[in-house]
Amino acid sequence: MNPGKSCMRDTVYEVVLSSETDSNGWRKAARKACASGIAPGQLVWRVPGQAEALNLIPYASLPEVALERTMRINKALLKEIDTALLHSDPNRFDLAYRLIWRSQAEPKIHQNPADPDVKKLYQLTKNIRRDIHKMHAFVRFRKIGENDGREQFVAWFEPEHHITAAVAPFFRNRFAGMDWLILTPECSIGWDGKNLSYGPGGNKSDVPGEDSIEDDWRSYYANIFNPARVKVQAMKSEMPMKYWRNLPEASLIPGLLKQAETKTARMIDQARDPQTEFPISAAPRSPGRVLPASIADLYHHLEQRADAPSEDYSAKFIRGEGPSHAELLFVGEQPGDQEDLKDRVFVGPAGQMLDRALADANIPRQQAFLTNAVKRFKYIRRGKRRIHQTPSSAEIEYYRWWVEQERRLVNPKLTVALGGSAAQSLLGKKITLSQYRGKIWDQGDNERLLITVHPSYLLRIPDQVGRDIEYQKFVRDLRLAKRACEESNSKTV
Repeated sequence: MNPGKSCMRDTVYEVVLSSETDSNGWRKAARKACASGIAPGQLVWRVPGQAEALNLIPYASLPEVALERTMRINKALLKEIDTALLHSDPNRFDLAYRLIWRSQAEPKIHQNPADPDVKKLYQLTKNIRRDIHKMHAFVRFRKIGENDGREQFVAWFEPEHHITAAVAPFFRNRFAGMDWLILTPECSIGWDGKNLSYGPGGNKSDVPGEDSIEDDWRSYYANIFNPARVKVQAMKSEMPMKYWRNLPEASLIPGLLKQAETKTARMIDQARDPQTEFPISAAPRSPGRVLPASIADLYHHLEQRADAPSEDYSAKFIRGEGPSHAELLFVGEQPGDQEDLKDRVFVGPAGQMLDRALADANIPRQQAFLTNAVKRFKYIRRGKRRIHQTPSSAEIEYYRWWVEQERRLVNPKLTVALGGSAAQSLLGKKITLSQYRGKIWDQGDNERLLITVHPSYLLRIPDQVGRDIEYQKFVRDLRLAKRACEESNSKTV
């Protein structure tokens, strides 16, 4: 390593940052200190309001030096450090500088998860991403009025770390159609339809305790609560009790949990034999609000919901697409990586397979309505890649009411469930796909359903012969769907 000219071993240097989130100030000071050869143990980092450590020797200021052009810092490491600096750990600045210092001799140090400093860094960044997800999920806006036709909302939240400014773009993008202010103890962020603003922190008493929307949340939560799938510890892990005091629906949870055992027993008693009758469960009830009048209205309301089912999901909500009153409605599982990047349904490899099969079945894609059971992309990261993850039953149930509203509004002659997740969303329970595939099922109220495989299933078949056979079976199912629509049209003429 050649960090620059050496300096006195007994000299201790002090860097005072402008705030807890002054990452730019930290970067400049870290580069200057590293270029000057100042070892990690010789630096003291402070923020305003932090008490000075006892030191018998006066602190020195960083020397003014020209930064070496040859000094390099890996972008991936710097990105992780920027995230970790949002943590509330008072030692985060020391850790970050120590990693920068060491990276001059070990450029790939961040790729060693066994290194204690790297391990600590990734622990901090994991905590930050989780805290950001919790803020996305558990901010509850309360309406305080209107101004020039725009609704105005305010919310209170208490993050564990210094993330408030970092999440501002997310809330701007998700709630661009209304004016809002989010208060936290440390700072506030606001949106007026044109500009993001940042201000001082506040108190919970600055936010009204309740508004008319609270009843909607409680009614919605009560209607989607499934006692048969309650896992109390998992629920408390995903929705820690410290957030409950700010969630209107949380007041219902103790009572719903007490009723869970009785309701589950009743559901078992009422279960039907799947061999003698198609296992259709009742569609989810309306969550106590006025039903959306159009697909656009439905998606507007869905986009206002910032709470993705878990932190493993993309923040981007992907709309369905197609004619608002299509004869065929196709429901897939969830958006994939390409759908998330391009903001459209069925445009990745599975979508291309579906397009090919639709063409062979003589079904114009532009005349069908395509959507997904789950509206966001669930994935895990492996390096730079985002690997698809199958949604859980609870995550499918989370969006089930919205899928039912899509179906109600499009009012198709026939709905096609592409795969097990789509079938579960439309039926309310898991089924064995092979038992119900390739038949037209009447669900009452002129609702008809055909269940087939998801096109991604065809992509996973390793041998070409098997893939060709399954592809022809898939096309046969789509042709059956087309004939069912044509027969329905002839009956109504």
